[in-house]
Amino acid sequence: MVDSQYYLPNDIGISALDCREAFRLLSPKEQMYAHYLSRASWYGGLIVLIQTSPESANIYVLLQKMFRAQAPQQLEALATAAGLSAEEYQAFLVYAAGLYANMGNYKSFGDTKFIPNLPKEKFKALVWESLAFKQSPGDMEALWGSCCEPLYSLEDKQKQLGLGEKGISAYFSGNCCLEDAEFAQKFLDSKNLSAYNTRLFKTEIDGKRCYEVRLASAEKDNCAVEGKSEVCCGKHEFEDAVFSVKRGDYAFLMEKVCQNLEKAKDYAASDNQKRMLEEYIRSFTCGSVEAHKEGSRYWIKDKGPIVESYIGFIESYRDPFGSRGEFEGFVAVVNKAMSARFAQLVSSAEVLLPELPWPPAFEKDRFLKPDFTSLDVLTFAGSGIPAGINIPNYDDIRQTEGFKNVSLGNVLAVAYATQKEKLTFLEESDKDLYIKWKGPSFEVQVGLHELLGHGSGKLFVQDDKGKFNFDQTAVRNPETGELISSWYKGNETWDSKFSTIASSYEECRAECVGLYLCLNKQVLSIFGHEGEDAEEIVHVNWLNMVRGGLLGLEFYTPESKSWRQAHMQARFVILRVLLEAGEGLVGLKECTGADGQPDAVITLDRSKIYTVGKSAIQRFLCKLQVHKATADVEGGRALYEGYSAVTADGTHNFLRLRETVLLRKEARKMFVQANTYIKDDAVELVEYEGSAAGLIQSFVERFSDDAEKVEAQLLEMTCMDSSCWC
Repeated sequence: MVDSQYYLPNDIGISALDCREAFRLLSPKEQMYAHYLSRASWYGGLIVLIQTSPESANIYVLLQKMFRAQAPQQLEALATAAGLSAEEYQAFLVYAAGLYANMGNYKSFGDTKFIPNLPKEKFKALVWESLAFKQSPGDMEALWGSCCEPLYSLEDKQKQLGLGEKGISAYFSGNCCLEDAEFAQKFLDSKNLSAYNTRLFKTEIDGKRCYEVRLASAEKDNCAVEGKSEVCCGKHEFEDAVFSVKRGDYAFLMEKVCQNLEKAKDYAASDNQKRMLEEYIRSFTCGSVEAHKEGSRYWIKDKGPIVESYIGFIESYRDPFGSRGEFEGFVAVVNKAMSARFAQLVSSAEVLLPELPWPPAFEKDRFLKPDFTSLDVLTFAGSGIPAGINIPNYDDIRQTEGFKNVSLGNVLAVAYATQKEKLTFLEESDKDLYIKWKGPSFEVQVGLHELLGHGSGKLFVQDDKGKFNFDQTAVRNPETGELISSWYKGNETWDSKFSTIASSYEECRAECVGLYLCLNKQVLSIFGHEGEDAEEIVHVNWLNMVRGGLLGLEFYTPESKSWRQAHMQARFVILRVLLEAGEGLVGLKECTGADGQPDAVITLDRSKIYTVGKSAIQRFLCKLQVHKATADVEGGRALYEGYSAVTADGTHNFLRLRETVLLRKEARKMFVQANTYIKDDAVELVEYEGSAAGLIQSFVERFSDDAEKVEAQLLEMTCMDSSCWC
């Protein structure tokens, strides 16, 4: 029997993202702008297949060919002839939908591999019965041959994303390990090159290590070109190795992105939008992260646009080393009513920031008021859709020029709805309150997490010229009372210094800020919560966090002692901190469920949140900020990895609790997104039903114009590097 965590259940939640009304309210020009940005995002999103695993693109093409020839309903009749039961055919559809939704065969949230929940021979029989096979038997047989083994393989290394023996990563060739990633980072730092848009391939020639740093770009030319001097292509001797920096990774897809951004430019609403797109095009053409940073600067200046978007190599959660960005692109429409609340929160930020539990010297010299809007998503291409985003991720821009926050309203509306019978690990008396207040409390938490969590806190830096951004003769460490003795130097960044723990550590800091500031009456009032309702929001927000910490155990791999999801690790750490606080604040006990299987119950004493709870988060949050601000990797790692440890000893047997969590886990929802088309010089929106078949159909129709060319290019890109993972 295969562990159920490697399957997607047949009854997995699949919801359509509703954006019809938001799209209808756009002007024809805004609809055109949104359409071309969406097209750029969808083409770019296919890059994630290449970034995720060596086999993802081949599986995608196999499925696309089958569904382009026959819609899911037509294929169903053949499934019976191929010997599949109704449940097995549904499992096939759910697998296909999962591959599209995650843009690969590893879950975007948790990085675990998922395989089809039907026998391999039944899957093969369906391929052979399909019209696509009848039309091109040679091609389809070759496709099946290229992916049938990894499609079902659950060898230890292939069960999750990771580096070296710990898992699979297509950001690195299969022979790379953590030491190679660290060594390459040293090289990149020496050349002032960002890892965000790169992949690393290692070979050995005459006993000498040779590394190829591949830049994502439409252009394949590797010589220095005017205006592209910041990208140092060519060969470089570095210590005892040779590095070769090359352009042209995902060239075909990058070109499609640029073509559509070029078209979007004609419908830009402002000069800032136009310049932003020009810089993105420059970045994606020649592989320059500096150009993307420049585009991000214009994006920050583009305050309160009706159509909001961002595109590029953004989040580094899925790089096992934590430096390379996964491609994503989103297009969304502003929800004015909810945005007004967030604007009020932004206006209150300068009053709220001093409430945070660190000395003023550890806060940014001035708060750069960001845009904070609630958006209804039209398009979100990539491996998954978050509830909120705080971008850009470039620390040098965030510290001195600002950032934007977005909360994705139509995602929140469907992603976090919970049925009582599926609600786990809570006492019956807490369940109704939890269901009633989870949505509103999460809205408060997302706002605080993104704006004042990620938006707060200073990094102490000494620049290339030796200049400090703090007074090293006066600023003291509040934990020790001593003068600051460490800081970021030159090209060092938060990500490059804290590498493997950076993402989760920062998510934990932001989550703690949300917990801490949601106790503030002014904050709750901004979101329209007063009196008893405000107290329910606080209670459920804290309860949701500790329950989230328990649920987080699903995303821990005992074999490699590693976490696969940054936010869930962060919530587990917070659970540990609050359990450690004692005094009955949080209760966690194992029991037997009504079904006779192992179960657990987590409780929170609401009367102690403002005393025991607040004090514990205050102390922990200050430590997190001090280690981060002072570039104290050693201290930060010791603190964070200590609380992240999942063991069987101590008061709670977390390894046994993990088994209980896996037994009772609920699969994460998938979303069906609309498509846009131009017909008679107007943009039309096409929506699909919230089902596996609807999700599949949306992807089939998404690339109907040039499907064969796109699929051929994906296969070519995969084939070119296939030997790197043998």
